[in-house]
Amino acid sequence: MRVPKHRITAFTGVSGSGKSSLAFGTIAAEAGRLVAESYPLFVRNRLPSRGRADVDRIDGLMFTTVVDQRPFTGNARSTVGTASDIAPLLRVLFSRIGEPSAGYSPAYSFNDPSGMCPTCEGLGTVDDIELSQLLDMGLSLNHGAILFPTFAPGTYRWSRMVHSGLANPDVPLSELPEDALQKLLYAEDLPLASPDPEYPKSSNFDGVIPRLRNSYLRKTPSRLTDEEQDGLSKVVTRKTCPECHGDRVNHAARSSLIGGRSIADWSALPVSELRDVVRRIHDGRVAPVLTAISERLESLDAVGLGYLSLNRHSTTLSGGEAQRVKIVRHLGSSLSDVCYIFDEPSVGLHPHDVQRLLGLLAGLRDAHNTVLVVEHHPAVIAAADHVVELGPGAGAKGGRIQFEGTPTGLSTSNTATGRVLHEQIRLKLDPRTSSSAVTIEHATANNLRDITVDIPLRVLTAVTGVAGSGKSTLIAGALPAQHPEFSVIGQEPLRGGNRSTPATVLGIAEPIRRVFARANHMAPTWFSANAKGACPACKGKGVIVTDLAFLDDVNAPCEACGGTRFNPKALTAEFEGLNIAEALAMNASQALTLFRSVHDITTPLCWLEDVGLGYLSIGQAINTLSGGERQRLLLAKHLSDAPTPSNLRIVLDEPTAGLHGSDTDRLLGLFDRLVDQEATVIAIEHNQRVIAHADHIIDIGPGAGHEGGSVVYQGPPHGLLTARGSITGEYLRSVQPAST
Repeated sequence: MRVPKHRITAFTGVSGSGKSSLAFGTIAAEAGRLVAESYPLFVRNRLPSRGRADVDRIDGLMFTTVVDQRPFTGNARSTVGTASDIAPLLRVLFSRIGEPSAGYSPAYSFNDPSGMCPTCEGLGTVDDIELSQLLDMGLSLNHGAILFPTFAPGTYRWSRMVHSGLANPDVPLSELPEDALQKLLYAEDLPLASPDPEYPKSSNFDGVIPRLRNSYLRKTPSRLTDEEQDGLSKVVTRKTCPECHGDRVNHAARSSLIGGRSIADWSALPVSELRDVVRRIHDGRVAPVLTAISERLESLDAVGLGYLSLNRHSTTLSGGEAQRVKIVRHLGSSLSDVCYIFDEPSVGLHPHDVQRLLGLLAGLRDAHNTVLVVEHHPAVIAAADHVVELGPGAGAKGGRIQFEGTPTGLSTSNTATGRVLHEQIRLKLDPRTSSSAVTIEHATANNLRDITVDIPLRVLTAVTGVAGSGKSTLIAGALPAQHPEFSVIGQEPLRGGNRSTPATVLGIAEPIRRVFARANHMAPTWFSANAKGACPACKGKGVIVTDLAFLDDVNAPCEACGGTRFNPKALTAEFEGLNIAEALAMNASQALTLFRSVHDITTPLCWLEDVGLGYLSIGQAINTLSGGERQRLLLAKHLSDAPTPSNLRIVLDEPTAGLHGSDTDRLLGLFDRLVDQEATVIAIEHNQRVIAHADHIIDIGPGAGHEGGSVVYQGPPHGLLTARGSITGEYLRSVQPAST
């Protein structure tokens, strides 16, 4: 295979065919290893070691940058402005021409002591602890009066409380002297007069509230247990800062204005509106800064993020939104001859926004760079200079080159992608109708304009509109809030990290352990990587994690267990000739054969195949899955937990993200089967195959942000073609056969 330099190459193929493995696991990995080898030995010894990619020969590699869909891992101080590097430019601008001046640029930063609001320390919110949820005044310390897991009887912190000598641990809190109760709750670094012998020597006492604030509120712990997360959600209340009203900066920064607006006002505007504000400013003293800000804002708007504001927390962005922010950061680079690898940059984009994205990718290419794109979207494939398709199937059935050449040649080929490209999208001619519906009444969250709309039951409904129009706010927010019987299945990260797997999410891990336990007359815990079966070197993670402080953690396969996560004794036990690690390395199809007689295992695995994830290893770490894969995994779990589909009411947020056209058709077949059994399925989607296949359409818009938030159209698919003001209708009309 030859990948041309200074061109856009699209890697395509069915889901799980090996596209990402080729682009990221081979090209990017080997390029990164070779760049690391160019450093002096002193530096290389401090870098993570990378093995050679599994390739016989690879030539002509370049410095490679991966722009993936991993959500930002920043903390509460990270915003769209800081992530896109626009915030520093705004600070410079206000420090030069803001009136009255607050000082140098740090004086306008919510991350600097000279600029942050002193009350909320630049966070915009203040957290407080709700005593009524934290304490049961009718109980004593010994009976669990402090309702937080780290203060439960028997814990270390509970021990410090009961042995402090400040109060009788057998007396209910409501009967304690006021002074003793205040010290238990609020004391800070208090020397103790007569603690019990069990209390640590030379250690002063901190009350419950200071300990909670120091451990959980003033910093964000890198890892929280499920019990801690649940406890915090009950006892911590978050409110807008009463001093800065959420602006994050102090009074001096809020008082410094340009054109009647402060830096906080600028940051609160949608990017598309802020772009116009910047255009109206003409001052020769800051002309270069204004130009740089305008270019960045134009780029954000061009990738379909004009509805975002710069003060939006970066951790609230979807994977697709985060990737587009990263693209903007690279657009202004002066580097050339760089290889950029993008992981499905069209995810989450309306066809209208995809066209603008293509212009940005072409701009990177024309700046003498090489652009590699892992994609399914027909428009992105058509805009590429070169296409490589892998397949023919997924998992073990994939990994071979099916086509290499031009997009035109691909569209006339008989490969899986070729068939999808030359197959025209046709509207459903006989959509189902519904005799009943639920109503969303007066929805006003975010940009929604007092929407009241009926949601038909027992049909497939597609909710459409440009990115940022308000689709998710309406359907994933207002609908379940008013009608709790609807379950929303999104693409958010799942709890558990690299210890959670499809097997644990589906609930089949424990039945698999019992099968191995019975076959080998051992306890089931021997077949858990979180219990007796764990490798002692990596503690059952399969990787050794190196913490690089402010950089991303580096994971290296554990040499002791070879990445299997299990210790030698666990690996010696077998079931039908396979050990536990080999069983968990199977995909759904293989595991169905192995555990064919165990109903608790086979039923969830059948659903996993039905949602198009039959290629996944059931023991694969959840944090290696894409957002779309996580969502379909949750759908499989939801379906396997339901006794019958008849009463299911499901909302799916972009369920075709990361899916090949043929896989999308398979998923639509599943939706049809569910609806035929009287389930209600709602898909928030841009995919035109889904829109054309739906029974009912709700189009939100007409634009994004403040230009959206209204119902543009609702009804059967064919009516969307002539709906006035519908951008979705325009693009759907463009792909219809002339006779439609």
